[in-house]
Amino acid sequence: MQTNTPWDGVISAEDIRAYEAVGFGRPSGLGKRPALLIIDIQYRTVGTQRQPFLEAIKEFPTSCGEIGWKAVDAIVPLLALFREKGWPVLYPHVAPKKAYDGGRLAEKIPAIMNVSAKGYEFVEEIAPSDGDVLLPKKHPSAFFATALCSHLIDKEVDTVIVVGCSTSGCVRGTVVDAFSYNFKVAVPHECVFDRSETTHKVNLFDLGQKYADVSSTADLMARLREIPAHD
Repeated sequence: MQTNTPWDGVISAEDIRAYEAVGFGRPSGLGKRPALLIIDIQYRTVGTQRQPFLEAIKEFPTSCGEIGWKAVDAIVPLLALFREKGWPVLYPHVAPKKAYDGGRLAEKIPAIMNVSAKGYEFVEEIAPSDGDVLLPKKHPSAFFATALCSHLIDKEVDTVIVVGCSTSGCVRGTVVDAFSYNFKVAVPHECVFDRSETTHKVNLFDLGQKYADVSSTADLMARLREIPAHD
């Protein structure tokens, strides 16, 4: 039985035994050509300052506050490694919402329609650079109605590293679709975040059992360093 997992304290020992008995959760490993997907790391999801959740949502109702900033800190060295290796970095991000295109999500969560222009800017610490691919999206999965899959095929990617917000929403939707397209998928758990710790942990457990390799950022980076840079 696994110990010291990111879902400790939420997933029961009985549930873990049930999954292990069936054979869920086996590692898929990494391929030879990884890409990094940085999902929705905009000021709308973390705020312009490091604040607790209830303070952060006064600025942007979609903000997760300081837990989002902790994830940003964890992404910084991972992004630096991708820059060093010359590997693809892609930024699926929330497109500004207009009154006419809020869709079903706006019906469920009206607050998403009340985000200022500043909220849609990328967080400076991990902002895109020249050559990165920007993918505006209007739905949870970064694959839905975007050119993401085409870009990954063009760059001959076989593995996607998914980081960003939120674990239960856009991260989960993207991971499941990446898995469905037959990519290897890895999620460094310090690099994803959610409003609810319980929701965050439950989804990490489920993704790790079915769709992705969930590990610490340090462990993932050690394995990535063993992969040669792209030609």
